Amino acid sequence: MMETAVLKRIAIVWRGQKLEYFTIAWNLLEGLVAIVAGVIAGSISLVGFGVDSFIEVTSGAVLLWRMSVDSDVHRRELNEKRALKAVGICFLALAAYIMYESVGDLWFKRTPEHSVPGIVLASISLVVMPMLSRAKRKVGSALGSSAMHADAKQTEFCTYLSAIILGGLLLSAVFGLWWADPLAALVMAPIIAKEGVDGVRGKACRDCITAAA
Repeated sequence: MMETAVLKRIAIVWRGQKLEYFTIAWNLLEGLVAIVAGVIAGSISLVGFGVDSFIEVTSGAVLLWRMSVDSDVHRRELNEKRALKAVGICFLALAAYIMYESVGDLWFKRTPEHSVPGIVLASISLVVMPMLSRAKRKVGSALGSSAMHADAKQTEFCTYLSAIILGGLLLSAVFGLWWADPLAALVMAPIIAKEGVDGVRGKACRDCITAAA
């Protein structure tokens, strides 16, 4: 019975690793496309979305390491707290950057060009991210892993960013509302900042432990 449970857990851990490999590959591609498209179109929200993708790559890499030492429960929890704080600091820096650039765009009325690649990218991400988040939550529940639950929450957060960015880009492209993109970025900033504060304080970690219990 114990051997069966161990083999089952190993299979679930491997499933979690595959999800993280996909997360890293997807976010590398997403980040590159978003930043290039954002720079070309002058879209600060797209650039911010791309930077967020690279933050998720870092998180995915850290979680891959955690999965590889799954049997060492105490060290996994310790590294989870450290990773949450590190990612939290990154989120706070990203929020400050987006706030600064967005206010500048609104103040100087800088108009971004239409970005078809950005619209397509945000639309695809809006479909992929919720499915990936649900899959991670299932693995997290099966393992009782607060780390996987935290990563699933971050992936879910990417879904919200995709919706905000898509709305801003469409309003700019279809109706010519130049302020839609920087305003969309401003909407992103407090959401990102809240996640950053939660990560630095370790609140996200406690929530995940509660969810996994």
